[in-house]
Amino acid sequence: MTHPSGNVVRIPRFFNWPLVIGGYALLALFMMMGRWGAAEAESSAYLELAHWLRGEAPLPVLAAPFTYRLGLPALASVLPGELHHVFATLNWLFVTVTAVLATATVRRLGFGSQRALAAGLLVILSLPTVWYARAVLAEPGSICMRMLFVCGVLTGRPGLALAAALAGTAIRAEDILLLAWLAASGKVSRARIGAALALAIGSIVLLQVWLAPGMLGIVPAAERSGLGSLNLLLSLGACAGFVLPLALAGLRDAPERIRSLRSLLVLMLLPGLHAAVTGHADGRIVWDLTPFLLPFAVALGMPRATVQAPDVRRLEVARRA
Repeated sequence: MTHPSGNVVRIPRFFNWPLVIGGYALLALFMMMGRWGAAEAESSAYLELAHWLRGEAPLPVLAAPFTYRLGLPALASVLPGELHHVFATLNWLFVTVTAVLATATVRRLGFGSQRALAAGLLVILSLPTVWYARAVLAEPGSICMRMLFVCGVLTGRPGLALAAALAGTAIRAEDILLLAWLAASGKVSRARIGAALALAIGSIVLLQVWLAPGMLGIVPAAERSGLGSLNLLLSLGACAGFVLPLALAGLRDAPERIRSLRSLLVLMLLPGLHAAVTGHADGRIVWDLTPFLLPFAVALGMPRATVQAPDVRRLEVARRA
């Protein structure tokens, strides 16, 4: 990245995307191989949904929030193979795409190739990728859609952000908060955001009535022992890793064009706070915030007055007198 006169950031045209994407894919695969297709406490709910959608099992008895997380089991059910491996493969693809989107977003913002690559590496080189991403979980798909939403917002593509929010809501109902933020921001017309909210809310209600009639309560959290509580605290601290401290430090240096994410970050804290209150908190509540933390993390140390140029500008030759 160069800084020509006028404090304008140039975005170089050349960027070896095939090498970057292939490198991210291989690195993510290496990081995720150890517990490929592992099962967490709630994995059985996703597996039961996928088996039912394949016609291999009766309709499972489900309670919220699993009735609102049909997207990833539905996608897994149409793919061939043993479901543990199918979920792990999908999650590997989601992690890779999330890293690519993070790099593309930061690069498009004009932060430079090094910061763009750092954003992608922060996605992959993290404890959540090692421990949670390869398990039978819906979080990787949701995080990928959140990163796509951030990309749409920061690059001036509200239609892309709207589509990402709808897709994210189909994977995890908590992502309907993205639609709420988009509505409050005024970036999308009232007609489009109203239709999107109606579709999202209608699908959530339909899923609840279809999959779990009369079961409107959240699954109660099991009582945890002292050791379990310690493990949760260790998980929270380890998953915070480098991203959270870097993002908190980068808030001060954040350029004006990414400061709108502060309100979004605060809003998306709500599901994590609810999980903490109900006893379901672990490192994933930090992982869920990664798409909103990354722009601030890579902004650390940036000059505040930098102005973005959308692409490399033609050099102007001064005329002779």
